[in-house]
Amino acid sequence: MPPPKVIEFIVGGCRSGKSRYALESASRFSTKQKTFVATCLPLDDEMRDRVARHQAERGAEWSTFEAPLELPEAILDNCESSDVILVDCLTLWISNLFMESEALEPVFDHVGWLLNSLEQASCSIIIVSNEVGTGIVPQNKLARHYRDAVGWTNQRVAALADRVVWMVAGIPVRIK
Repeated sequence: MPPPKVIEFIVGGCRSGKSRYALESASRFSTKQKTFVATCLPLDDEMRDRVARHQAERGAEWSTFEAPLELPEAILDNCESSDVILVDCLTLWISNLFMESEALEPVFDHVGWLLNSLEQASCSIIIVSNEVGTGIVPQNKLARHYRDAVGWTNQRVAALADRVVWMVAGIPVRIK
């Protein structure tokens, strides 16, 4: 009998240790079929270097699926063949959606599809996102819309998740 499905949401500031903790958490879920769903669009050399470092950290036991826009589809397409899916990260995914359209409504539609995919998925899922609620109010409208969309998404995912972990200076703090 397979272990029960768990949705774990890991949120924290930049360089808080979210990705490292998510990888460790995934190993507790499974040592077999692990899928990494990457939302990053590496558009410059620095981001390509980051992606390469993250790939090396994961190792060969991970399957990687790139989904800069089609995150709900990636979850549903990979859940049957995976014991655990790690999504890293929601903030880059929302940024990619904003590159397609600066309007909030299409982003909210995509988030609704994401929530449905999380509920429908048959395997455990770990989702990583940046915390945006502790920062300053951005000066321009687009940045405020982006912050609002990320904050709203984080709230919805946290409400759905079985576990929520806030990363602070490399230390996981379980809040749900």
